[in-house]
Amino acid sequence: MKVRVLYHDHCFDGAASAAFVTRFLQSKFYPIAEFSYTGLAHRADQLFEDTLFDGDANVIVDFKYATHPNLTWWFDHHQSAFLSAEDAEHFRREKSSRKLFDPSYRSCTKFISTVVKEQYGFEAPDLEELVTWADVVDGALYESAKAAVEMDEPAMKLTLVIEGSQGPNLVRKIIRAMQHETLAEIAEHPDIRAEYSRLHETHLHNIDVIRRAGSCERGVIYFDLVGYGIEGYNKFIPYYLFPNSSYTVSVSTSSFRTKVSVGSNPWALEPLRHNLATICERYGGGGHPKVGAISFPIGALAEARKAAAEITEELKG
Repeated sequence: MKVRVLYHDHCFDGAASAAFVTRFLQSKFYPIAEFSYTGLAHRADQLFEDTLFDGDANVIVDFKYATHPNLTWWFDHHQSAFLSAEDAEHFRREKSSRKLFDPSYRSCTKFISTVVKEQYGFEAPDLEELVTWADVVDGALYESAKAAVEMDEPAMKLTLVIEGSQGPNLVRKIIRAMQHETLAEIAEHPDIRAEYSRLHETHLHNIDVIRRAGSCERGVIYFDLVGYGIEGYNKFIPYYLFPNSSYTVSVSTSSFRTKVSVGSNPWALEPLRHNLATICERYGGGGHPKVGAISFPIGALAEARKAAAEITEELKG
């Protein structure tokens, strides 16, 4: 038997969710199944292809809902969990105990661990460290921007590797290791340690670029990374550099999209008044109340920059 687990790619919570749901399903439903992992990324043309659902059981964690008839399990915690009103209605009509959604959770891993304990009696005490750190990472519960950017903890080192490594192999290895090893043990795998060292050099470079490219006006940081060759960055760098800010808006490009990222400062001195997921939804994106993003097609720089400028002005107000 084959179980396909689809997870939010290059995301610590996505990887941790895939690891936790595997332990749960192995224990309660598919003890001798082969588990395979596929990362999902948000795109402007978000479609679930039939080839994704090639398992005898198919699971989505920490990603949008799919109406595909071969979807067996679904767990998500994002406000923007549905691609359309029709998808949301499909979910409501199904009323399946295997397709579960609760946007009140900071992390999908914590949501899964809580709901499967309540509904199926499954507990994994040895994964408590994983659940706790998924909540810290996805909920931005670091004690300071300095702690989030300087990355002394094993979980932070793994976050850098998960977010920055190219291709699926290393993330899949981490997902499998997360099921039975501590985060410190995983971070010491030679290939993971080597990738961290390489990515940490890039991280330091990104800090310098954002310091030069960024500006902060009326509490809103803005920077445009197009032309710098930076596809992703530690989202706490802006608040590390501009500690008196409340929000950040950035534009970047990658091999498959143009992206506008919108975030809020977890350590802001002023109350945060905007729901960023709701703002991003107006442009076809989404996320959480405190962090969101919009995916545009490759080359749609003018459209992305226009949206970023409008959002920046709205947040300043």
